[in-house]
Amino acid sequence: MPYVDRQNRICGFLDIEENETCGKFLRRYFILDTQANCLLWYMDNPQNLALGSGAVGSLQLTYISKVSVATPKQKPKVPFCFVINALSQRYFLQASDQKDLQDWVEALNRASKITVPKSGSLPPATEITKPPIAPQTQEKKPQVAYKTEIIGGVVVHTPISVNQNGGEGADGGDVATHPLLRRSQSYIPTSASKPSTGPPVLKSGYCVKQGNVRKSWKRRYFALDDFTISYFKCEQDKEPLRSILLKDVLKTHECLVKSGDLLMRDNLFEIITSSRTFYIQVKSFLV
Repeated sequence: MPYVDRQNRICGFLDIEENETCGKFLRRYFILDTQANCLLWYMDNPQNLALGSGAVGSLQLTYISKVSVATPKQKPKVPFCFVINALSQRYFLQASDQKDLQDWVEALNRASKITVPKSGSLPPATEITKPPIAPQTQEKKPQVAYKTEIIGGVVVHTPISVNQNGGEGADGGDVATHPLLRRSQSYIPTSASKPSTGPPVLKSGYCVKQGNVRKSWKRRYFALDDFTISYFKCEQDKEPLRSILLKDVLKTHECLVKSGDLLMRDNLFEIITSSRTFYIQVKSFLV
């Protein structure tokens, strides 16, 4: 029966088939480490092994597509047997009893399950608070010089404009040479955000996509417009990991008849192009 150790890992003994279809099972000690995203098995409990003894086998949890009880056609002579479907390989394991079997199957399915979050379920991007704008300081009025004259027995004060060179000007000088005017003419306000030049997005959201090389399943953010369907690593990315031209799509449909261990997923559909078939899992088709 599996138990949880001090590092919050699920541990216990199981019998694993040495090679697929060989029928020979070996006793091994298993550790389900969700933090390291892997299932490890050892010759014995690592506490009983020599220092530095490593695992004799390992499996990445992202490679697991499904864990289920083995059918009689698969292993008719082995009781309490379950199978792990991972990539193009199947791992047959034998538990000690029915309770042990159910606990391991549930734990492995729970650890390897990939959920498709809703668009708004991700934490919002960090909001940048702009510092308050300091109030503009009041412009000091330039000091004006006056020329005093006595005309017809009356004292007359005539303002005198002073140019940058310190000389007097009869008409106040050229307005373009005033420092405040030069600053106002050279200031060109910039837009706070650049408008989008691409086509409008018709539909977007998170899905789970199968990789082309390693065949692992990863969450990606998809966006559909009138010309392409693109996917990004996350919603905040500006450049897509890949864009598929809609004119290159030959067919798109739900995978009703699933074959092989790779397609044991719900709400799965495929996009078929001349060069590749994309397998995509969504949270629900009722959208």
